[in-house]
Amino acid sequence: MKIAFILFDGVTFLDFVGFYDVITRLKYYESTKEFSWDICALQEEVTDELGMTIKVNQVKPDLTQYGLIFIPGGLGTRALRFDESFTAWIKEAQQAAYIVSVCTGSLLLGAAGYLTNKNATTHPYAYDLLEPYCKEVIRSRIVRDGNVITAGGVATSIDLGLYIIGFFLEEHEVKSIKKQMDYPYEMESIAIY
Repeated sequence: MKIAFILFDGVTFLDFVGFYDVITRLKYYESTKEFSWDICALQEEVTDELGMTIKVNQVKPDLTQYGLIFIPGGLGTRALRFDESFTAWIKEAQQAAYIVSVCTGSLLLGAAGYLTNKNATTHPYAYDLLEPYCKEVIRSRIVRDGNVITAGGVATSIDLGLYIIGFFLEEHEVKSIKKQMDYPYEMESIAIY
């Protein structure tokens, strides 16, 4: 499976890195060693809300080639949800097996139409912003509605990553990754529809 990590100016890098750190550990397992990923954006460099800048390795790739897309949140989502070129680009991923966001990345999924008639969640301070885009805002840490999976605030990115790798690895392998990360916490509140 090919994964697209979709970034933008104004992203919260911890939203991205928490999930990225978990997901990229799939390369160490025989059953998932063929997984690959790209860090994608509409430009070569992306700057977070505090001024940190990173380079991406794919500028506006064709998102139809990815089986999973992941969109983190950040203050940049507030304006970006009205950017028609950005939402048109992420709409290309309609055939992806998994459409995933954490924090206010769900606002971007909503603006692209992925949350229509779906239950979803976001950062607790942004529930009201998410309401127009989905059937119902669920006040839960992770919400799965079909192939769309949304998660709550920043630190939830690690829980979300562990949840997603559970689709591809055995339970003992997921536990091993948690141990490697020194992440002793149990996942809370997953709603599946």
